[in-house]
Amino acid sequence: VCPAGSPPAFKAAIDAGADAVYLGFRDETNARAFPGLNFGEQDIASAVAYAHARGSEVYVALNTLLADKELEQAARLIHQLYDLGADALIIQDVGLLEMDLPPIPLHGSTQMNNRTADKVRFLEQVGFAQVVLARELSLAQIREIRAATTVVLECFVHGALCVSFSGQCYISEVVAGRSANRGQCAQFCRHRFDLKDSAGTIVQQGRYLLSLKDLDLSHHLATLVDAGIRSFKIEG
Repeated sequence: VCPAGSPPAFKAAIDAGADAVYLGFRDETNARAFPGLNFGEQDIASAVAYAHARGSEVYVALNTLLADKELEQAARLIHQLYDLGADALIIQDVGLLEMDLPPIPLHGSTQMNNRTADKVRFLEQVGFAQVVLARELSLAQIREIRAATTVVLECFVHGALCVSFSGQCYISEVVAGRSANRGQCAQFCRHRFDLKDSAGTIVQQGRYLLSLKDLDLSHHLATLVDAGIRSFKIEG
């Protein structure tokens, strides 16, 4: 599953052989809440037609936490996306399950913190068709989840890694009022920090102490398939 932030990027991903591409619809409902990274209604209609003609699918991300007052609007957007032919929705807010939704497959976003067998089993039981696992899981943890569930499992194989548990980082909200669960992560973990000991002595100065190396599992795809992964995701 490849990301696309624009129609040209979408076509490039499909032409390169992606079985599915995920994208954002407008700005307020997905974790890419920045200008120029989202698709309008006509863009999605064209993307769906282009993908389906080539045997690929289109997943739309509505993967933010919604305020109560936004749920009705989100439900209307979902009906609109269903009518446009989107193949699945990637969501974070389980409040949507209480809405009157069309019969469109739901995928559990990694922002739902899907890192235990119990959590993934719950999502399977309430009707999710696919679950995107937390990026910090070990191979043993993935196998444990696979053994306990039958839902389709997806995992990231390329992109950035968060220093926190997936979907559970609140530093942007605390420091800058920008919620990572509303698509506005300020990526403070990419900044330089000083490390002091209990006496106030600087142990490390100006180092990227919270910034992890990027993820690249391209040489481990066969192992992940053996562990039960059925969908590989590239970060947007």
